Amino acid sequence: MNKILIMGIGNVLMGDEGIGVHVVKWLEEHSPLQNVDYLDGGTGSFYLLEHFHNYEKVILIDATMDGKAPGTVTVLKPKFSSDYPITLSAHDIGLKDLLDALYFSGKQPDITLFAVTIQELGEVTLNLTPELKEKIPHIAEQVVQYVRTLQEKSKE
Repeated sequence: MNKILIMGIGNVLMGDEGIGVHVVKWLEEHSPLQNVDYLDGGTGSFYLLEHFHNYEKVILIDATMDGKAPGTVTVLKPKFSSDYPITLSAHDIGLKDLLDALYFSGKQPDITLFAVTIQELGEVTLNLTPELKEKIPHIAEQVVQYVRTLQEKSKE
């Protein structure tokens, strides 16, 4: 069975914007899954290209400012940069460019994006808002259930 990569994206210096990284760290500590690798993708850039080439399935967890309630998770299957939410925060240009590069290279894995709603970018801080911090286990459980579904399908 091929491994799945779960990658958290975000800038942990910008509070809630780093939610993807926080969820990946929580998963690593509390819900280790078989045949899954975890990666702190930071703010994304072309150095991540190699990681995408090494996996058939990649799950991204990232923040979005889509006007929904903070902590809302929207699951998307982006193929092109235009498939990402318009309101992804500042690092989205690098991720969108990376996705387009994967498509044109012909080596694009199956990517699933867990977009987690944040309220807004705040001041520089390493801390999540209490509202979002308490939702980490719930967000992580959604990712775990998705991975288990993928793993069950691959056994068929």
